[in-house]
Amino acid sequence: MQLVARGATAFSIGVNQPLYQRAPARDENGRPLSDFMVILPGLRERPGHEFAASLARLQAVLVSFSEVVFVDLNVPLNLLWVSVRPRPGVILELFGAVRLHLPEAKLVGHRME
Repeated sequence: MQLVARGATAFSIGVNQPLYQRAPARDENGRPLSDFMVILPGLRERPGHEFAASLARLQAVLVSFSEVVFVDLNVPLNLLWVSVRPRPGVILELFGAVRLHLPEAKLVGHRME
């Protein structure tokens, strides 16, 4: 089911194809995209009205960033995937905005030591 389409941005939820077949690696000009994952603990267990309100807040944040190209929300896994046009700091800015509205959000990443 498509949530929103804004320009070249695609927001999807509950699509059956594997993510690697849906998430773009490059933008419309062939430039590589960056992506990241966010875990949203407890999202799927929320009552219907809370779930809908959380999705609305999440969608409002994501559409406010022109760098966002693709978004996938895997509700059974409470997992959000976002592909963006690279810009220094955009991932942390976007995650910070998500976390303002959904404080339980956790950015998935690796540590370099």
